[in-house]
Amino acid sequence: MKIAIAQMNCTVGDLAGNVARIVDFAVRARAQGASLMLTPELALCGYPPEDLLLRDDFYRNCDAALAKLAAAISGVIVVVGHPRQSEGKRYNAASVIQDGQITATYHKRALPNDTVFDEQRYFDADDRPCVFEFDGIRFGLNICEDTWEADAPRAARAQGADVLLVLNASPYHVRKQHARYDIMRARVAENNMPLIYANMVGGQDELVFDGASFALDRSGRITHQLPLFSEALAMVTVANRDLTPGEVEPERALEADVYDALCMGVRDYVTKNGFPGVLLGLSGGIDSALTLAIAADALGAEKVHAVMMPSQYTADMSLEDARAEAETLGARYSVIAIKPVFDAFLAALAGEFKGLAADTTEENLQARTRGTLLMAMSNKTGAIVVTTGNKSEMATGYATLYGDMAGGFAVLKDLSKMMVYRLANYRNGISPVIPQRVITRPPSAELRPDQTDQDSLPPYDVLDAIMEAYVEQNLGPREIEAQGYSRKDVERVISLLRISEYKRRQAPIGIRITPRGFGKDWRYPITNKYRHQFE
Repeated sequence: MKIAIAQMNCTVGDLAGNVARIVDFAVRARAQGASLMLTPELALCGYPPEDLLLRDDFYRNCDAALAKLAAAISGVIVVVGHPRQSEGKRYNAASVIQDGQITATYHKRALPNDTVFDEQRYFDADDRPCVFEFDGIRFGLNICEDTWEADAPRAARAQGADVLLVLNASPYHVRKQHARYDIMRARVAENNMPLIYANMVGGQDELVFDGASFALDRSGRITHQLPLFSEALAMVTVANRDLTPGEVEPERALEADVYDALCMGVRDYVTKNGFPGVLLGLSGGIDSALTLAIAADALGAEKVHAVMMPSQYTADMSLEDARAEAETLGARYSVIAIKPVFDAFLAALAGEFKGLAADTTEENLQARTRGTLLMAMSNKTGAIVVTTGNKSEMATGYATLYGDMAGGFAVLKDLSKMMVYRLANYRNGISPVIPQRVITRPPSAELRPDQTDQDSLPPYDVLDAIMEAYVEQNLGPREIEAQGYSRKDVERVISLLRISEYKRRQAPIGIRITPRGFGKDWRYPITNKYRHQFE
């Protein structure tokens, strides 16, 4: 028997579009000889629907879409994920469609309520297993988090399941796939039962789903591995209640995965929300250069408009490099000098600033001038402004509210500065698009003469390591210091993190690629008197 894995890019709320996509995959699966097709978690409505799941009308419309889907399916069994409301309860469900009818329905048992997940806010849990039989093989159903714990797979096996089918909407972060392998192999070993894992692919706000669906035979060997960051349809053959070897995509470099995640996040956010293109401020620095490359690769250069906004502090090499980047990629390029606008602001404020020395106020005013210009162009054209700040800057507040933080989508928001360098080198390895001196010169905001980032921050390799330990690993200052970092640097970075929370709360959403980004899974109070102690 052939089982089709439908690795699909579904859009939240697009019920008609998702139904059409599932039907298209089912037609293709049937043509390739599949008897059964497995879709991702909540494929009917997209994942995560968030507070749409609190609306009764949403469930009614999902039920109607499910009925339309069932009527359109023939010649192949389809297991589809969908939300379900029944007897006053709400479930994350998977239903079996056969011959135009829903013949079985499973409700998710384990509801994750950590990191980016809030399923206990929306759904009720159900501990009843669901096993259905076709052509002498008994299939058990699980949904995503169910298989990260032992109970649901064990219950399916106890009901006589021969093969476990798992619907997933598992978002990407670095090194996530190895964790999936380890957990799924444990379930296979515990139950002596092969497993087929279908994962969603695509961008949804700050989340990116990588696909990377796979199948494990009864011994835990990978028999099938689908590609990352693209839709795919794969056939898994079941024989003698086990899986036979198939096509396995090779493992790739970390930089390739992260770069493709960022491209998919940009592409889906822009296209699914109907923006005609993107605008970005191009400074001649490495962050904006990488953002430009990602945007052009994701959308096509014709949908990218780069704007260089030089001041009296902008180096000639920045102007030269910015132009070279845009021309190499084929993006539209404009130059708007900000000094006349900046001088007009200073003139308007001269009375208020009389007798006061110049400080970061004037630096921030330059950034806000640039932000105002970009947002005006966005209003006029409909293109969305993508910001270019990275995670290191978001952590330490090295960014200006309503200036370089002004925009609708933050491409590099979860990327440390050191990872920015790694991705720049990776992209240049495909084709040279970022001048080498952009990568090698000391980074600078160019808001005053001879300025570098390290005037205000620890070296980025130190800053990033402390940030990762504190933000992603939840380590305390003493534990971080014990890793070999100076107390001064640890105290400085943690202090900057704490006092910059108000900025992060006002920042645009951005693509999550680490186990913990500054988004749905970072919820620190702004008003906060707690202080970490070394002793």
